[in-house]
Amino acid sequence: MQGSRLKLLMPAFSVIVVIALISPFIFSSPFWLDNSVLVAIFSLMALSMGMAYGQAGILSIAPAAFASIGAFATSVVTTRYGLSPLVGLVLALVLPMVLAYPMARAITRLSPLPLSIATLLLSLVLELAIREGGDFTGGYIGLSGIPTLWFAPNLFSMHVLGWLLVALVLVLYVNLTNSAVGRAVRTARHDPLRATADGVHVPSLLAVYFALSASVAGLAGWLYAHHLTYMGPDSLTMHVSIKIMLMAVIGGASTFLGPILGAAFLTLITLYLPAAETQGMIFGAVLILVLLVTPNGVLGTDWLAFFHGKKRKSDVARVQPAVGGGAA
Repeated sequence: MQGSRLKLLMPAFSVIVVIALISPFIFSSPFWLDNSVLVAIFSLMALSMGMAYGQAGILSIAPAAFASIGAFATSVVTTRYGLSPLVGLVLALVLPMVLAYPMARAITRLSPLPLSIATLLLSLVLELAIREGGDFTGGYIGLSGIPTLWFAPNLFSMHVLGWLLVALVLVLYVNLTNSAVGRAVRTARHDPLRATADGVHVPSLLAVYFALSASVAGLAGWLYAHHLTYMGPDSLTMHVSIKIMLMAVIGGASTFLGPILGAAFLTLITLYLPAAETQGMIFGAVLILVLLVTPNGVLGTDWLAFFHGKKRKSDVARVQPAVGGGAA
């Protein structure tokens, strides 16, 4: 029993150990601390994608849209009404869930392509609503003067807070996945008829799981808004959602640490890539390479079996000509 509990904590513990080892080297560098916070934020969004797509099989192109809801919710209540960021946190967690649940009930019956298009339309509608929101959302100008968090007033404390939130979400995610609900979600994804026969109402279950993933994205949006202290209509767009999807797929959407690895990889290589137009080409090339070599992502691939299979194929290729030559 004790061993199983420790196993559930291992993904979060691994993240904490890595960050603890890295922190002394970036402690005095605002540049790297800022990028570390961004990696943590994108990791939360990628974990949201991992929950929706990797576990429930819902290919959503709206993680940035749900993050945007959380970000603008906390931005409005803190700048327009002077409320605490903790009130904004509650709204950032609840509002994406409230929107995601009925949406998921409507679209989870669809096949993957129409489903992803439906989530894409949500992103586009939300972007339009933010631009046309006038003074309430800041319109085309955006909202500035978003307060920093009083319990994380500097970059290093934001760095620590960001990764603590990632670790907390990991603990909850791992426990949920290994619970009866998580097992029911996997059954509903791969064999809906079997899940129905077991007494599971598949649309409701997948909708709840999708709503939880949206709440994680809302948490990322909350942290994003209070880190940058500005939210504009171009802050969290559909292009960010596509980037988040790449992060989850490259790292391994069905694994716990894969989305975090993908978020760190794509965020950090962006620092060394040229203009945005070229970045899209490079990201696309990386995605194609990963899908061809490791369809399940970097951490979703059994590399020992992969290389062992390659070795066996090469051995067969060397033996076959010799056998054919002998027969001739």
